[in-house]
Formats: sequence, C-alpha cells, structure tokens
Amino acid sequence: MSQTQPTVNPFAEMQAGRPTGPLVQGYEVIIGFETHAQLTTQSKIFSRAPTSFGAEPNTAASAVDFALPGALPVMNRGAVQRAIEFGLAVDAHIAEVSVFARKNYFYPDLPKGYQISQFEIPVVQGGKVEFFLEGEKKTVRLVRAHLEEDAGKSLHEDFIGMSGIDLNRAGTPLLEIVTEPDMRSSAEAVAYARELHKIVTWIGICDGNMQEGSFRCDANVSVRKPGQPLGTRREIKNLNSFRFMQQAIDYEIRWQIEQIEDGKSVQQATVLFDPDTGETRAMRTKEDAADYRYFPDPDLPPLVIGREWVEKTRAEMSELPRVMAARFVKDYGLPDYDAGQLTQSKAVAAYFEAVAAGSQQPKLASNWVMGELSRRLNTEEKAIEASAVSSTQLARLISRISDGTISNNAAKQVFDALWTGEGQDVDAIIEAKGLKQMNNSGELEKIIDEVLAANAKNVEEVRAGNTKAMNALVGQAMKATKGKANPAQVNELLKKKLG
Repeated sequence: MSQTQPTVNPFAEMQAGRPTGPLVQGYEVIIGFETHAQLTTQSKIFSRAPTSFGAEPNTAASAVDFALPGALPVMNRGAVQRAIEFGLAVDAHIAEVSVFARKNYFYPDLPKGYQISQFEIPVVQGGKVEFFLEGEKKTVRLVRAHLEEDAGKSLHEDFIGMSGIDLNRAGTPLLEIVTEPDMRSSAEAVAYARELHKIVTWIGICDGNMQEGSFRCDANVSVRKPGQPLGTRREIKNLNSFRFMQQAIDYEIRWQIEQIEDGKSVQQATVLFDPDTGETRAMRTKEDAADYRYFPDPDLPPLVIGREWVEKTRAEMSELPRVMAARFVKDYGLPDYDAGQLTQSKAVAAYFEAVAAGSQQPKLASNWVMGELSRRLNTEEKAIEASAVSSTQLARLISRISDGTISNNAAKQVFDALWTGEGQDVDAIIEAKGLKQMNNSGELEKIIDEVLAANAKNVEEVRAGNTKAMNALVGQAMKATKGKANPAQVNELLKKKLG
C-alpha cells in the first residue's frame, strides 16, 4: 500500500466547522452532505449484471449480487474512470492507491451481510464545489468521494404483513460524495446540491434522475449557539427533490431548536422526511464507524490508478462548467453571476454562445437568454433544447436592437411572435407589425418641438433641475411617435433643445 496517500476519516466531517452564516432564533445552523451518485456504467460495480432501471424484481442481479457461495467480485473499470473524472472536475486528489473495505451490517436487502465500500483510503480525496447564492460566491469543501456498491430495496407497499426484497439495485455502482460541514442554511444546502447535480450530469458520470434514485442526498443537520461546541447531528436520508430538501432541512432546524429550548437533548439519529406532513421522523439511532466493523475486503486487491490514466482522462474531458464560466467572463466580459447562470447546462451554454456569435452582442445575448427566454421556458416547463425560438432567430433579433432598427419593447413583441409561431423571420415580423424605430432625425425633431410647445410647464421644471419632468417629456415624445422613436435619440435631442 502506498505510504504517500493521506488517510481520510469519513466521519470527521462534522467535527469542525466554520462559524459563519446567519443565525436562526439565535442558533447557528451547521449542515454537511453525503450524496450518492449512481454511475452511468452499463453493468454493476463488481459483476456483469445490468444497471437498467425498471426491470422486473430480481431479474437484474447475478450470483455476485446475490452473494452466492464462490461468487467473487471483479472491479468495473468504467466506475473507476468516472470517479477519476469527478475528482478532476472538483479539483481533488486522485489516490494512486485506494482500498475497498467491508461495511458490516444486517438488513434483509443486503444478503451478504456487508456492503463493499471504501473507508480509510478513498479514491477521491479533498476537492471543492463553488457556486453563487444571491450574488455571493460560496465554496463547500469536500472531504472525499468513494466508490461503493448499492444495496437492494425493501418493498413494503405491495405486501400485506410482509416485505418484498428486490435485489436489482444490489451492486449498482455509486460514488458517495462527502462534504465538510460548510453550509449554514437550507438555501445554501440546496444551492450546493444543485451545483453538484450540475457537475455530475455535465461530465456524464450520473444521469441525475432524482425520482429514480440516481442522485440521492443525505443532509447532516445540527444547531448550536455561536461559539459553542458543535451540536448533535441528525441525518435526513434520501432526499429526492430540491424542494423537499429545503423543506426537510428547515423543519429539522426548527425541531432541533425547539428541543434544546425545551431543555431536551438532541439524539444522534437517522431520520426520514414525509412530504405529506412536511415533517421529519426518526427511523433509527445513527450508527458510528465502529458499529460497521470496517476491514479490508479480502476478495479485492488495492485499486491502483497510474498517473498516466489520470492525465489521459484530464486531456480527454470536455470543458468543465467552472472553466467555461471563467472563459465567459474573460472572453465576453460577462459578470461572474451571468457566467454561472449560463453554464448551468451544456445546452444553455451552447445556445448562449451561438447567440453571442451571431449577434456580436454577448451582454445582450446573456440578458435575453437569462431573461425573456428563461421566463418562457420555465412557464411552459421546457428545456432549452425545446425552445420555440432558435439561437439564430434570437441573434438576429438582438442585432436589430443593437443597430437601432427596433426598441427593446418592440423586440419583445417580435420575440412573442416568434415564440407563438406567428412568424419565423425577424425582419418580416418587424415590417409586418410596423415596429421600426423612427430614425429620421428631421421628422423626430419636429415632433419634439411640438411636444415642448405643448408642455411649457414641464420645460420650466426641467430647466429648474427637475429630472422627473424630463422623464415626462420623454414619455410624451415616445407617445407622439407611437413608440417608434429611439429613446436615447429622444433624450439627446431634448437635452440639446433644453440646453
């Protein structure tokens, strides 16, 4: 075993925390996460059984998954490859040597009586996840990410007085991603989970389907008075939607504070969230590492990853979201917030880049993609791939704004026509609706003279320093031109005449 790899305690993540963040009823909230990302391999981590979702119970499990005598595990190279990719994506250390261990516990959906996981020496060590929350950059440190197999599933609903056991999930490859306790609110925790979800789906190691259990989050929550030792944590298991995640954490925070305020103690436990009641409820007393009696798996040799494998993976990986965001800031002059929003998915980033290239107006392109386009997509619950307005059409529309052909208000009318299918050609819609701005300075000057003559009181107020009166004159001029004048040109001519 390599002596150069640091030993990582996977249960030390709640032993220290950064005492920063807003207080809730005088208490500081401490949150750490453990996320199970199901890897996108075609077969399981230690067998050739398929990982497809929805198969008939116990039809997608092999002798290895059933733990039949004499069946031996064989490591899936594709799972290791995906772990390396994740480590590179979060700027972590990839261990040259890592070790698999047996995590011993007894439950009907685990016929072996143990789960193969990693304990002291995980494959991915350290790393960080960065994201923006309300315009502020946040960083959550990672302790580790380790490879392990999933257990089976107990089914209670379909049986009267009995439980069914489906071992199709047994042996499914997981990457368990463990954070430091760096989050200080439910909003920050959800923002972290969304960013992590973006990373694993962006690099293609996980499909991110929370409803099917491909991306499962466990939140470790505790509270304390500022300056006091860390409180006792409770782990909320298997949060399968971002909305439920926030509700569960908020409830758990309130519950723990009420317990302490009532003079009671918080017991370390594993809890479940009930979406119907909006409450968490204790499932079992939370185990510690010693309870699992970890020891190295005798059937699996240490996992050795050569540096050449890591560097080859690094060279072949697509541009990461954080790298792309930095490029958007550098090349397009976008604010950090815009760059972060536009790199939420590869499809959004590609759409923006096409619009920016076609219009040569990256900031306007960013505003429209994040604004009107996103609003329409959200309203109709569509992905950007299903946008009714193509990147080419939006680029043409933005070009007509930047060259002064139409105003922003007129552009929204054109966008609406494109979205509803009223027309497909930007210039044809502008012409048909008579939306061209008035660019004849002589004609515009004549209208402004008439507006000034008809609004003598406002003219006097402007000359006396009243800026609101100037806005009123601009409004009158725009009304007189039926909105076809360029507001900037109107402002310029008014200032010139009111000198």
